[in-house]
Amino acid sequence: MLRDQDRAFANFFAKRARYPRFKPRIAGGALRFQDLGTCWSAGRLKLSKLGVLRLAEALPCVAKPDMVSLGQDAAGRYFVSFCAEIEIAVLAPTGRRIGVDLGLTHLATLSSGEKIPAPKHYAKRLRYLKQQQRCLARRQLGSNRRARQKIRIARAHARVAQQRNYALHELTTRLVRENDVICIEDLNVKAMARGMHARSIHDAAFGEFRRQLTYKAGWYGRTVIACDRFFASSKLCSKCGHKLDEVRLDVRQWTCPKCGTHHDRDINAAKNLLSVGIRELGPYDGDDLRAEAEDPCTAVMLAQVSAAEARSGQITANEMEREQVI
Repeated sequence: MLRDQDRAFANFFAKRARYPRFKPRIAGGALRFQDLGTCWSAGRLKLSKLGVLRLAEALPCVAKPDMVSLGQDAAGRYFVSFCAEIEIAVLAPTGRRIGVDLGLTHLATLSSGEKIPAPKHYAKRLRYLKQQQRCLARRQLGSNRRARQKIRIARAHARVAQQRNYALHELTTRLVRENDVICIEDLNVKAMARGMHARSIHDAAFGEFRRQLTYKAGWYGRTVIACDRFFASSKLCSKCGHKLDEVRLDVRQWTCPKCGTHHDRDINAAKNLLSVGIRELGPYDGDDLRAEAEDPCTAVMLAQVSAAEARSGQITANEMEREQVI
């Protein structure tokens, strides 16, 4: 407690933080323990005044830490955390490079043509959460039933967060293990989360995806390249480099008016991110990195191009259906 207070005032006088404020007991907190004894080597955790604790998972095989922290979250669950230095083996090179385009319908679209659907965990539980919030609003302030209802809501949010983190960890670990270079877009997530699709963007967790990808790449000796956020990855043809004037958000496929290549919007953007990322990385062996994999939409070609498409190259779903009927 005194260490936290000393650090808070040190940050305040160094103008790194504002004046420390008192935090009530209901806001949570943490307790720190030292001198864990000899139980750690036996795979048990014993804290003073609490005795031997029952753990949900086994202790990691690391040296006994000098200090552990016992904390409680809003859902009423207790966690024990500590710091330890471990050695992580660098993965062997694979010789593969990938571009990743993030989105809301598909969480990640790879330059190889693969699309990972967005799990949308929060959207699936939104109806239940709304019901529980209405139930909380009817509870009397300060009552035990209101306290139990708050814990019930916190557990529902914690479950959604766990599902989201599991899906992100699974995807980022796979990308890091399979590729030496990963090219992504430097998205302004904070500004995007204030727009019309704020709830979906928070549910997709673009910032958490990049955070996990960055620190895992540092662990295993991989390279993550964040391309310029103003790079027109969706407007640029990955085949010939022709740039369109405009591509609306409802346009998911378009045909290049210069070379006639039919593109999937997200796959084309991922290929362009890979291309510009490799150029930023440095010289390469001369291979065409803009199209390492065959575009599954290349075979779909239009016999005629309308005047509007000749200007922008875009085609909507309604126009595609009309062409097929004709």
